[in-house]
Amino acid sequence: MLKQYNNKIAAFIAVFILSNLIGIQLNLAHANPKVLMETSKGDITIELYEKEAPGTVKNFLSYVSEGFYNNLIFHRVIKDFMIQGGGLDSEMRQKDPKAPIKNEARRGLNNNRGTIAMARTNVINSATAQFFINLKDNDFLNHTDNTSSGFGYAVFGEVIKGMDVVDSIARVETSTYNGFGDVPKEPIIIKNVSVVE
Repeated sequence: MLKQYNNKIAAFIAVFILSNLIGIQLNLAHANPKVLMETSKGDITIELYEKEAPGTVKNFLSYVSEGFYNNLIFHRVIKDFMIQGGGLDSEMRQKDPKAPIKNEARRGLNNNRGTIAMARTNVINSATAQFFINLKDNDFLNHTDNTSSGFGYAVFGEVIKGMDVVDSIARVETSTYNGFGDVPKEPIIIKNVSVVE
């Protein structure tokens, strides 16, 4: 009888271990993608929220896979607000993006410090390639209503490593260049963006 009891315990333990291993594998299979953004100021690692902002993440990753962001700059830096890049080169020439995407700002992600969101014009669904990283909690950029000013800016990820690099970019001196304001005096180059997980 004791042997039978021990066999049941052993079987239970084996099933428990196996189910945990399967759970770990499933979690790994559905882990959020991460990208490494190598800049002239240092590296930034960003986790992308694929489940919460699927269309935006798909769009961003398509630009990453094509090398679109490589050798572009952070062209707009506003202290205590955000740093913006992903569309212009060091001569402030705009690189041709793809068609605009649907704004996913109402999917519940907030523009908190360290999050990355899509830049857009006053048109709700006008985001293409440009993005920005929030330097503080910018609640006024969150979705509040369906108007152009209230729709918000779609967050699709968060800096998980290298926020010190983001903060160092935020501290650079800026000026006006070729009609653009808040441009770093010394270009902050996005050298390469690649998927790391």
